[in-house]
Amino acid sequence: MVNVGMMRRLGVSALGLRNGPHRVLVEKDLEVPAPGGVTLLADRYAPADVEGAPTVLVRSPYGRRGPFGLMCGQAFASQGFQAVVQSVRGGFGSGGVFEALDEREDGLATIAWLKEQPWFGGTFAMHGPSYLGYVQWAVAAEAGPELKALSMQVTASTFRDAVNVGGTFALESALIWVDLTARMKHSLSGITTGIMSPRRARRAALSGRPLAELDRLATGAQQRFFQELLVNGPDTPFWDKRDFSPTVSKVTAPVNMTGGWYDIFLPWQLKDYAALRAAGRRPYLTIGPWFHADQRMMRGSVGESVAWFRAHLLDDPSELRDQPVRLFVTGAEEWREFPDWPVPGMREERWHLQPDGALSPGEPPESAPDTYRYDPEHPTPFLGGPTLLGETHPSTDQRRLERRRDVLTYTSAVLDEDMEIIGPVAADLHVRSNREHTDFVVRLCDVTPDGESLNLCEGMRRLVPGSPEAGEDGVRRVALELWPAGHRFRRGHRVRVQVASGAYPRVARNPGTGAPIGTATEMLTADQEIFHAPGRASAIVLPLVPLATGAPTAPADPAER
Repeated sequence: MVNVGMMRRLGVSALGLRNGPHRVLVEKDLEVPAPGGVTLLADRYAPADVEGAPTVLVRSPYGRRGPFGLMCGQAFASQGFQAVVQSVRGGFGSGGVFEALDEREDGLATIAWLKEQPWFGGTFAMHGPSYLGYVQWAVAAEAGPELKALSMQVTASTFRDAVNVGGTFALESALIWVDLTARMKHSLSGITTGIMSPRRARRAALSGRPLAELDRLATGAQQRFFQELLVNGPDTPFWDKRDFSPTVSKVTAPVNMTGGWYDIFLPWQLKDYAALRAAGRRPYLTIGPWFHADQRMMRGSVGESVAWFRAHLLDDPSELRDQPVRLFVTGAEEWREFPDWPVPGMREERWHLQPDGALSPGEPPESAPDTYRYDPEHPTPFLGGPTLLGETHPSTDQRRLERRRDVLTYTSAVLDEDMEIIGPVAADLHVRSNREHTDFVVRLCDVTPDGESLNLCEGMRRLVPGSPEAGEDGVRRVALELWPAGHRFRRGHRVRVQVASGAYPRVARNPGTGAPIGTATEMLTADQEIFHAPGRASAIVLPLVPLATGAPTAPADPAER
């Protein structure tokens, strides 16, 4: 073993993390046997003065040294835990070829190896964000009684629906991720790729080339996983061994979840929460005003995981909060604690689209539908919202988008008192299109007194023949799930709903032909009608809560946990 020393402690401090009292020793390049004769490499961090300490297992495709080693190894070991940080198959010295999202067998082999080590103290936990959280779900139901806790951030038990949002294709996130993983070659490469991958993905997406060529444009070579995503929709067998949502209810280890209102995985993370609750579990849930790779969330999650692991591996619950659910309410700019999600006291209220671009809870009068034309050659852009990486601010002034002719807006009267929403948001549209293949996008915004229109959440749905069924006159009723939200609309503000048929390049444009998305070249315009009349009352469904629901907690700064 090598003394990690002062440089690692300084590195932890530089990342904004707290060092614990223990001196840390590190053992590098431990060999872990995996299926197919492959050897995976791991580093072990251990507190020098603690024998048989519980272990925190971290499995990563992004390397096990550099910032990841400090955040997932040194930080935990200095707090009295052992930490094993492993590079998954095909990266950073581990053998084999990286098989994205195929982590169950290697994960179970790693756990079996872990239990056989002379330094193993009999219990372990798992930690990590995004892919590092997904690998936890891949093994959690089969890991055995030694698994005592899970702590995961911005992740879900399946990425099936996050890749195929409402039946669309999450183009920009997929491109960023394949570029990121293709270029991760050393422990510090994440710093440069985290900046450059979004730029390369955006440049490729704006090239106008067919989707099947975009991975080559972004990364310099065709990427097998990207090609597989293009030809395997959400209902194909490709996803079966990569979807662990059926096993969530079988997980007995206590689960701590952290999400962000602007994270690409939040809706499915909350489905995992619901599955655990239905099985009688009491997971902890934190949702802040963060996007997927938000460093404020990453820093805070380590300290929260330490408290979680102390409670469940060291029988010290002294640092756990009183209520299991903690939410940052934007607009109010404060944290609140609740006993559950959805929060007690929430009620759904339909706000109907009205003639002349109005929005209110009242039923709409008889009126002609609103119309717009969507042209996939000039797709409606995406300005801000749930993001993986990049320079796009999650909440962005939408006025430039709302001036386009292919975007409809519906805006309430000025609010004469504060109004809060906390919970799932949905839309119920009555639409007609001259294309059986088309998309609809709905976005909820808060309009400030000076006219700034800030996006809060959004959802999209791809329509195909027969789904949903059209009436005799061609009108279809379309249900959309938007991202959940926790927000206070201030007195003097207005509520706004956008309706469009694109959010490019966040999701791939719909060519209107039904051709395979990877190779489609013919682009057909779509003439869209949005109805707001009795019997066809299109609406957004808001999760209203009484003001000041939940217990406020300090501090209000979302970076402070």
